[in-house]
Amino acid sequence: MTIQSLSDVIESFGEDTRPVLTVGQMLEQFDSRAFGAMLFVFGLLNCLPLPPGSSTLLSLPILLLAPQIALGREVPWLPRKLVEHPLKRDDLRGLFRKLTPIVRRMELVTRPRLEILFAPAGERLIGVVCTLLALVLVLPIPLGNLAPGATVAVLSLALLQRDGLLALLGYLMAAVSVGILVLSASVVAAAVDRLLHMFSGLF
Repeated sequence: MTIQSLSDVIESFGEDTRPVLTVGQMLEQFDSRAFGAMLFVFGLLNCLPLPPGSSTLLSLPILLLAPQIALGREVPWLPRKLVEHPLKRDDLRGLFRKLTPIVRRMELVTRPRLEILFAPAGERLIGVVCTLLALVLVLPIPLGNLAPGATVAVLSLALLQRDGLLALLGYLMAAVSVGILVLSASVVAAAVDRLLHMFSGLF
C-alpha cells in the first residue's frame, strides 16, 4: 500500500467537496503520522494571516497533542468534542491551497539525518518545546502567532522526516521566538509604565 505524502493529504482536505471537515477526519487521514502531521498543519495554519482570535482556536490541538509527545504516548488522544467539531471546509480551502506548495517544497529538502536526535528523549524534548510554544499561541497577542507557529511547524516536520538538522533549526527558532516574546513584553510594559506616569502627572 502506497503511503500518501503529507502534501497530498493536505491537498485532499481542500479538494474534498464535502462541506464539513473534522479534526477526527484529519487524524484518520494522517494515520500513524497523526502526532507530527497535526502539529505541522496547525503550526503552519498559525503562520498565515488569520482573523483575530483564530490562533487561539487553531492552537488548541497543538496544546493537547504536544504534551502527549512529551509524555511518550504512541497514540494521540483528543477530547471527543474537539475530534467531532465541524469546521467549514470553505473557510479552510484557501488555507490548504496555500499550505500545499509550501509543504511540497519542504518535503524536497528534508531527509533522515542526525537521527540520534530522535531517540525517545529527543522526541520528548520536541514535545516539551512545542507545548511551551502552544502556551504562547493561545494568548491573544497581535502577530504573536507567527514565530511560535513556524517553530512548531519546523520541529514537527523534523519529527516526521527524522531530520536532525531541521530539528536543530527548530530549537534555534524556539530560542528566537522566546527572545521576541520577552522583547515585546518589555516594550509593552515600558509603554504602559510611561502612560501611567503621564496620567499621574496630570493630577
